[in-house]
Amino acid sequence: MLDILFYVFAAIVLVSALLMVVSPNAVNGAMCMIVSFVGTAALFVLLEAYFLAILQVLVYAGAVMVLFLFIIMLLDVDKSEGSYFKDKLTLGAAIIGFALVAILVCSAFAGANHLPEPGLMPVLENPTGEGVGIPFTTSSKSFGYSLFSKYMLPFQVTGFLLLAAMIGVIVVSKKHEENS
Repeated sequence: MLDILFYVFAAIVLVSALLMVVSPNAVNGAMCMIVSFVGTAALFVLLEAYFLAILQVLVYAGAVMVLFLFIIMLLDVDKSEGSYFKDKLTLGAAIIGFALVAILVCSAFAGANHLPEPGLMPVLENPTGEGVGIPFTTSSKSFGYSLFSKYMLPFQVTGFLLLAAMIGVIVVSKKHEENS
């Protein structure tokens, strides 16, 4: 039963992601992205990572997508202006991107051992490596320890990128007054 649910949710994620990319309307693309985020959260539930599933729905499908929709509607993004492939550069980039994805999929499943399976390491209580290790679980405690110890730099970089994006949105959305 879990295998069937995995394939259903994976198909929902893939179809909605494809529709997001090819959608001519930006609002419809954002709605397809929300469906993709909720499908990803369902995959996290199948992995029994309930905390990550709730974070996926609250942070990405909730807050980030509301911000995206607000920006789309604030900037009044134009509707489709015709074909996406009117430019030769766009067509070339699409062909190269599809070829790279095809090569990645073929190389991942070639040979006897498909994808390497990472081992789960215990999360240590202090950054020096001393002390009792907390075994990796799907609880929020082990997630928090790994987020604020091993992955502290990427967490901070992500925060600064979101800050830069927010400042960019404010600058772009300000109305410029003409000098008269």
